[in-house]
Amino acid sequence: MDARIDRLQRAAAESERVVELGGGLPAADLFPRSELASSFLAVLYEPACAALQYGWPEGDPDVRAWIAARLRARGAPVAAGDVIVTSGAQQAVSIAVDRLAAPGRSVGLDRETYPAALDLIRAKGGRAATGKDPPDWFYVMPGVTNPTGAGMTAERRAAILASGVPVIADEAYAELRFDGAVPRPFLADARDRTWHVGTLSKTLSPGLRVGWLLPPPGELAAALEAKRARDLEAGNLSQAVVRSFLARDDFDARLAAARTFYRARAETLVDLLRRHLPGWHFREPEGGFSVFVETDVRGDDVAFLEHATRQGVNFDPGRMFRPGGAPAFVSMRLCFSRASSTELAEGVRRLERAARTFRTGVPAETRATP
Repeated sequence: MDARIDRLQRAAAESERVVELGGGLPAADLFPRSELASSFLAVLYEPACAALQYGWPEGDPDVRAWIAARLRARGAPVAAGDVIVTSGAQQAVSIAVDRLAAPGRSVGLDRETYPAALDLIRAKGGRAATGKDPPDWFYVMPGVTNPTGAGMTAERRAAILASGVPVIADEAYAELRFDGAVPRPFLADARDRTWHVGTLSKTLSPGLRVGWLLPPPGELAAALEAKRARDLEAGNLSQAVVRSFLARDDFDARLAAARTFYRARAETLVDLLRRHLPGWHFREPEGGFSVFVETDVRGDDVAFLEHATRQGVNFDPGRMFRPGGAPAFVSMRLCFSRASSTELAEGVRRLERAARTFRTGVPAETRATP
């Protein structure tokens, strides 16, 4: 991440006066605290207390079986033995990128995509594919894309499948489509070249750090060795808590409630933007946590972030999500996931004021209106 962005966002996160519309965090309101606490105590008091011991690099067998069963229900021909439990989706993406990216190799990407994946690709010397040449592999987020909240079109899916090249299918948000129509996984149609990534961070809790990777069958041994080299295993205690929790929980009902919750917040933000900032453009999100906005503010998006933070509102600059960097006009990711209706309204009001003063060169107030 750009050091300037990191500095500004850390400062904003520490300030109680800043309305946080960045970060992409789930709503704490949805964390099942008492249920997780019960599961935590239950696994601690199991006679063998395996939750506090070492486990295997591939992960808890019951958690792996649960993941595989959910994918089979969506049409993917997989078994528990195909699953590697990872320390969040980020570790799964890292393992896959290490196997696919290399200097000069091109990757097919959405116009805006997950910043940490871009960082990994750049670190390996990979480059974004252009229209002039076909990519050597793809990184995509089927179902719901970060940061736009959009779904993948049938035409783009068909083109990726027809390409015959490997694909990292990152489904971090796929189960949070507002309409509940979770798409058929790439695994179901291209098992031999799909690196499937999933996580409970967005649907249950990021603090648990439970994600997963299903590499192509011929890559399973290498991927497992890469996992072992990184951290031996994903946290055994977290996996045990998840195992206990999932055995008692109606996870699909939980997902349905989360979709309703996030959809209401998305609609609130969309309505506020249309009323107060009609010159800003965006696509209505189909799921996830955020809206990606193209503004009518000319200038550097990090400079505008600094200006907006002084006005008491934070966001994620658009350059973070774009392989080509920042355009002439400011763009941004605005997250509705953890902000209340009141906070969203105040945040948009402060963005409107920041845009007006940034354009005219009027210095930002150093203290936001309560």
